[in-house]
Amino acid sequence: MSFYKHETAIIDDGALIGEDCRIWHWAHICSGAIIGNKVSLGQNVFVGNKVTIGDKCKIQNNVSVYDNVYLEEGVFCGPSMVFTNVYNPRSLIERKDQYRDTIVKKGATLGANCTIVCGVTIGEYAFIGAGTVVNRDVKPFALMVGVPAKQIGWMSVYGEQLDLPLYGNAEIHCPHTQFIYKLEGSELSLV
Repeated sequence: MSFYKHETAIIDDGALIGEDCRIWHWAHICSGAIIGNKVSLGQNVFVGNKVTIGDKCKIQNNVSVYDNVYLEEGVFCGPSMVFTNVYNPRSLIERKDQYRDTIVKKGATLGANCTIVCGVTIGEYAFIGAGTVVNRDVKPFALMVGVPAKQIGWMSVYGEQLDLPLYGNAEIHCPHTQFIYKLEGSELSLV
């Protein structure tokens, strides 16, 4: 075994677990899950069957990654944050054929206790603040807070807020990474 699994963790037969992963207390990984290399799954994490978790993701305690959630490389899921996979659930009506895909792009951060309503895409290096409710797509590098989520700024790859307006034309240099960010209208990109 090329990963660490706590004795209380359950990994169903068929699950694919990458190298150097850490799977902590009472985690449960279903048989269809695909987990990349160097992933950390905290205490009481659940991973469904139709789930892909990219390399170097960190999923903190009490997070359930349900079917049709796809995390790219380096996604951070804060403690007790929530994914959904059915938009209008009812206990008395079967809706497993109505799951909506949720895609979280490379390097995004999902803060503690935030909720990601199914069917959205969260852009690269976006930052979702603690307690935020996301119910629509999020742009790359966007800093989102509130209920429902509202963009209040831009975040760097390094994870610090950039001194840029939400809209306009500007460039800024990150002193930590030497990256240059270019704002054109309402879109931010790396130069």
